Amino acid sequence: RILAIKATRMTRSPLALPFPALAPIAGVRIGTATVPYKQWTRDCVTLVELAPGTVVAGVTTQSKCPSPEVELCRAKLAGGSARGLVVNAGNSNAFTGMSGRQAAEAQAARVAERLGCSPNQVFSASTGVIGVPLPVDLALSGVDQAHARLGEADWLAATNAIGTTDTFPKAATASAIIGSTRVTLVGIVKGSGMIAPDMATMLGFIFTDAAITPALWQQMLSAAVGPTFNSITVDSDTSTSDTVLAFATGAAGHAPLTDMDSPGADALAAALAAVCRQLALLVVRDGEGASKLIEVNVTGAVDDGSAKRVALSIANSPLVKTAIAGGDANWGRVVMAVGKAGEPAERDLLSIRFGDTLVADAGMVVPGYDEAPVAAHLQGQEVRITADLGLGPGRARVWTCDLTHGYISINADYRS
Repeated sequence: RILAIKATRMTRSPLALPFPALAPIAGVRIGTATVPYKQWTRDCVTLVELAPGTVVAGVTTQSKCPSPEVELCRAKLAGGSARGLVVNAGNSNAFTGMSGRQAAEAQAARVAERLGCSPNQVFSASTGVIGVPLPVDLALSGVDQAHARLGEADWLAATNAIGTTDTFPKAATASAIIGSTRVTLVGIVKGSGMIAPDMATMLGFIFTDAAITPALWQQMLSAAVGPTFNSITVDSDTSTSDTVLAFATGAAGHAPLTDMDSPGADALAAALAAVCRQLALLVVRDGEGASKLIEVNVTGAVDDGSAKRVALSIANSPLVKTAIAGGDANWGRVVMAVGKAGEPAERDLLSIRFGDTLVADAGMVVPGYDEAPVAAHLQGQEVRITADLGLGPGRARVWTCDLTHGYISINADYRS
């Protein structure tokens, strides 16, 4: 049984996309290292050196049980300055008491020593099993090894090193024109399960050579999170470690952007949002056991917030997700999910579409309903569900994946 589960975990998602070609970002050097947080031989510690003058923005989980790394990130973000990032995969260091806090602080201090900066400029993230303290000796050894290899690792190596149950490496890129200068953005992300972000997703890191003030960079990232990372769900569970950090080295050389009226600010914000959206959808494509990417659109709600809550009710419904997994055009489950959301809805105003096919309208199945085109739509790898509430201007879009036996297999034996 265990061998079968491990094989399932290693199977590449059928929704995987190729790793993109990514340019280097001036002011960023990466090193990776292997330490035995778990019984694997791949790299699992990532160290990123950032040039002096790099600014940082971030969002972290709203979980009431955050890891020490999350708490430290929150405190350091106020400074707006970054020189280093260290990421541990295989150990989340969450719910580990004072020993976990001390381990995270010790690792950040070692990075600061190696990079010649303040510990307040070093950001940390850890992902893996909850409740196991980060071994200090391994954490420090990982930093020393990765520091010795700075500049040797590329984006693919870094993306692989931050993963846990991920079945493929996830990255995205975009560019923007600021004045006469082209700036580049590169983002990497890990995440496969425990995905119902209440700020961001498991772990995501974005880098650019643009020059920008910390306050404006934070404003742009916060705006980008809502319709991207905060609009995906795999299993309705919010992690203790969710963190997205964005670093801007300023190495492109243009005048720093100071507000949204600065020339090129809108282009940079759009590029950042595009990277966040690409990364968020990659996480859903790698949902544990997923075989289909599901887009849920809700229109006609009383406002956008209500629309999003209804959309998440549909996207998080095990009955909806299993129906999609089985190719079952059971639109009644969508009706159920709308009704249970606790948001304003009128049965006789509701309409539902699968793909482009209207299946229910005005509180009942449409006359002459033919299930064949809906069944055909559900055979594809990408499924679209639309529910119009007929009440107002509110609309929202969220993404999820289907729920298969693979999800159970992976999570029933996660700690091995």
